[in-house]
Amino acid sequence: MSDILYERFLPHGPAVRVRRTSIGGAVPVTAVLEVDRRAGTPRGGLGTPPPLMQCEAASESEALAMLAPHAGDDRAIVQLMREKGLR
Repeated sequence: MSDILYERFLPHGPAVRVRRTSIGGAVPVTAVLEVDRRAGTPRGGLGTPPPLMQCEAASESEALAMLAPHAGDDRAIVQLMREKGLR
């Protein structure tokens, strides 16, 4: 099973992901929202980008429900990146 619960690519290349960071099967499930700006490049997938948000939930589906609205909103992603000093 993959640690990536959700992934989409922005028009200019970066990947927005919701990724489980807790061990598979562990409760609570810890997940992060991150933007991999190197996605689609030769260095894509190396290392882990800094998290924009983090949550804990009783299941993967609950964690995804908490983070997916932010992950699907380009404006929210830009705002979170700005707040974290990543832009």
